[in-house]
Amino acid sequence: MPKQKTHSGAKKRFKVTRNGKVVHRRQNKKHLLEHKPSKRKRRLSKPGVLEGGDRRQVNDLLGRR
Repeated sequence: MPKQKTHSGAKKRFKVTRNGKVVHRRQNKKHLLEHKPSKRKRRLSKPGVLEGGDRRQVNDLLGRR
């Protein structure tokens, strides 16, 4: 049986912590930042953690069971 390949897009976008949490970058922080409040931009800078079915799906793409 051949080895299962890791999904290239997923490995660039998600990181798994030591405890198994899946961390991602938040959306809405790429452009059009001039009119967004500083408070919102600071909040968007912090990484988000995936929960539930999303986490399960990313773990499958990363080849983690």
